[in-house]
Amino acid sequence: MTDVHVTDEPARSEYVATLNGVEAGIIAYQRGDRVIDLQHTVVRPEAEGRGVGSALIRHALDAARQSGEHVIPTCPFVAAFLAKYPEYDDVVAGGATTP
Repeated sequence: MTDVHVTDEPARSEYVATLNGVEAGIIAYQRGDRVIDLQHTVVRPEAEGRGVGSALIRHALDAARQSGEHVIPTCPFVAAFLAKYPEYDDVVAGGATTP
């Protein structure tokens, strides 16, 4: 199994994923009043297909839920993830994202 670790880097306004100790991807965000806008997800080409993007999104959504924030899924990758996983609908600002 791939060893993906995600941390929040508030000084960078990013969640950062490392894969086996090497930075493999990020989600850039903007925080507001009880809202976090997940703006852009980037995964290094050599890390694609290894669960890095999904780990980043799950971490960001779980952290938002735990802190009482709602998510604005500006990033299309985040929006597509949310459409597949309705268990996160309660975290989305304005409600469900399922079409």
